[in-house]
Amino acid sequence: METDINSLPIESHPWQPFIPDHTKVLIMGTFPPKSNRWSMDFYYPNKINDFWRVMGLAFYDNADRFWEGISKQFRLEDIKNFLIERGIAMNDTGAKVRRLKDNASDKFLEIVEPVNLKALLELMPECKAIATTGEKAAEVIAQLTGTVVPKTGSSVETEYLGRKLTIWRMPSTSRAYPLPLAKKADAYAEMFRRIGIL
Repeated sequence: METDINSLPIESHPWQPFIPDHTKVLIMGTFPPKSNRWSMDFYYPNKINDFWRVMGLAFYDNADRFWEGISKQFRLEDIKNFLIERGIAMNDTGAKVRRLKDNASDKFLEIVEPVNLKALLELMPECKAIATTGEKAAEVIAQLTGTVVPKTGSSVETEYLGRKLTIWRMPSTSRAYPLPLAKKADAYAEMFRRIGIL
């Protein structure tokens, strides 16, 4: 018997946006995994998602820069300090979602309510770039900004809320996305160089 989608629970995003002063780029995924997969109470909390390894490689040439091998945890304070220092904000494109298959896969996420992008960007007046980490996040931002979805690793330029904005679509950092870790890090490093923070 098919599940009635409308009977599935709606989840609200668990975290506030992380917005450093002088934010230059806003990184946006789709939605966090279920809390039983969290290793920390912050963005990209799943130990087997490579986002923080990609950041470590791109900025420090060290995939384990934000990983504590003994406790097998991410170094959350190091991560926050890094984001503040570089002017990188974090949020997701889904404010409210339904999980159609009870997992973290974007393919089975229904965005019930997208992020309020206008309100979010008003909190970061120096932000001139958005980077989405995967296909669904890229599609949501394209819909909200009236732009086309860029090819992976590339960007589109637009004017949004009276500011020039570059919207990047980056490779997913999920291990399900078939690209070697070093290649993902190279793509992110190039994007950060173009923005001027690497």
